[in-house]
Amino acid sequence: MQVKDLITFYINEFSNTLDVTFRLETDGDEEIRNDSISIDTVEEFGYNFLNGDVDSHEGEDDLFENYYMEDSNLVYEEDVISFLNEYYMINPKKLPTSEPF
Repeated sequence: MQVKDLITFYINEFSNTLDVTFRLETDGDEEIRNDSISIDTVEEFGYNFLNGDVDSHEGEDDLFENYYMEDSNLVYEEDVISFLNEYYMINPKKLPTSEPF
């Protein structure tokens, strides 16, 4: 059960949630899944999407790293996918059902 496509993600600071729309490898192109996960839960897994984590992307182009450091709210899609894969592997009952797209 792996995330194939991250369609949208949004850090909702008002509700303190990570709102995501995605597809698993087992989902068809006409299916999506939506979830809203508490930022506290995200942080329990070692991800800090509110402040960014510059160290997690060492070795990338210096210009890109400088841009990342200036924008502390930039979140990498790969990090969100990594978190979702870990989260649903540990909490398979929390995986949202697919719905028509």
